[in-house]
Amino acid sequence: MRIDGQQPIPLNAKDEAQAPVAPAADQPDPAYLAKATKASVEFERFFVSNMLKQMRSSTREMAGEDSVFKDRVNQDMQDMADDLLAGHLAGQRAFGIADAILRQLVPTKKT
Repeated sequence: MRIDGQQPIPLNAKDEAQAPVAPAADQPDPAYLAKATKASVEFERFFVSNMLKQMRSSTREMAGEDSVFKDRVNQDMQDMADDLLAGHLAGQRAFGIADAILRQLVPTKKT
């Protein structure tokens, strides 16, 4: 008898028919999982985008008057490039923010 209430997994083939089937409630709903994944990746994109904007803002403040960072046309293009970079990094889950959020939204059952 186990303390956690779970039955042991049978080791031989004849006991497989008697093996308990995991209830459907233990598995997350695929639609919920897809929405949670999309939301967590979008949050990571938002977070990384704002981080890049703050970094770019600091660079502009420190730049000299004749720097390319002070030109308004360059600023718009750099902002667009930063937004695209944030989306790409979030899609790769480069920072792990989306994964951390998913661990909170969809906890996995440990056996």
